[in-house]
Amino acid sequence: MKSRPIVRRLVMCLALAVVCGPTAACGQESSSPADGVKSAKPDVQVETKRPEERFEFTSYTEVGELFEELNYTPEAWQAGIREIPRVYLTTIAPRWRDRVSAEVTVLEKKRIFFRSMAPLVLRSSELILRDRARLDELRNGDVSTEDRQWMTELAVAYGVVKDADATLDEAVLDELLIRVDIVPVSLALSQCAEESGWGTSRFAAEGNALFGQWSWGGKGIKPQQQREGMGDYRIAAFETPLQSIMAYMRNLNTHAAYAGLRARRAELRAKGERMSGFELAKTLDKYSERGPAYVESLHAIMRVNQLDPADDAFLGDGPTIFLVPVGDGVN
Repeated sequence: MKSRPIVRRLVMCLALAVVCGPTAACGQESSSPADGVKSAKPDVQVETKRPEERFEFTSYTEVGELFEELNYTPEAWQAGIREIPRVYLTTIAPRWRDRVSAEVTVLEKKRIFFRSMAPLVLRSSELILRDRARLDELRNGDVSTEDRQWMTELAVAYGVVKDADATLDEAVLDELLIRVDIVPVSLALSQCAEESGWGTSRFAAEGNALFGQWSWGGKGIKPQQQREGMGDYRIAAFETPLQSIMAYMRNLNTHAAYAGLRARRAELRAKGERMSGFELAKTLDKYSERGPAYVESLHAIMRVNQLDPADDAFLGDGPTIFLVPVGDGVN
């Protein structure tokens, strides 16, 4: 087993948990773009320091060995274990698209993909829930000037108010609490698979872009064929897969097209019901030009790959391990 030297310095903001083992194949792909990304820097506070390690790998088999050591296996998942280690992929190497994804079986390909992405989905939700908990605590009590400034910045970032001079009345804070909430793991994984072709798209390889989110202003990856009448749009690129997932969740939490998702999620919260990705997917007919057919594709991915239990997954308390691809096919 390859040694895993402790990282001396935090390289990037990453973290999350994951599902282990789909048991069937569903190789669907879509190049449909998401609605535009709202540009806003998420509030990322300093966490309690946990041990950090760096795991460099040249092949997926080395990562598999690490997962075995961490008991992050299909067998553990099928036994009902939902605790996921904090293993965070730092970039999607082009070799995944160019070579590896074609060398493995469909089942192996999907297991690698899901187990690499799910920890990042959980990490993104963890950061959101931390902000949500702080907001919920502050909204009904006396707040300091610093706390009020934080709430205002959060409201601006989530598109509830336009600027820092806005008044934070009860209606604003209620809407903000509706927006600052998670995206279930099964939904994020199914959309990630659908939009990126299981991580094999050109945009995933060139810019860790997993959801095809559009951007303007000359930044991002230019599509080979831009749609007429849409301007000089690009596909937003990211330094890490985690940043792509965080932007995707921010998009669902802010864009007017996804108000239905946020309303249904709030209903589930109010009733104390389970946050179901399958249920929330029903509201995403506006995510793609395919409309209801897109929702059907997401549901098919969830059913065939048995993703529903992933909504019960959670991150463990172990060390943070950064998965760093090295060697041929990284750049």
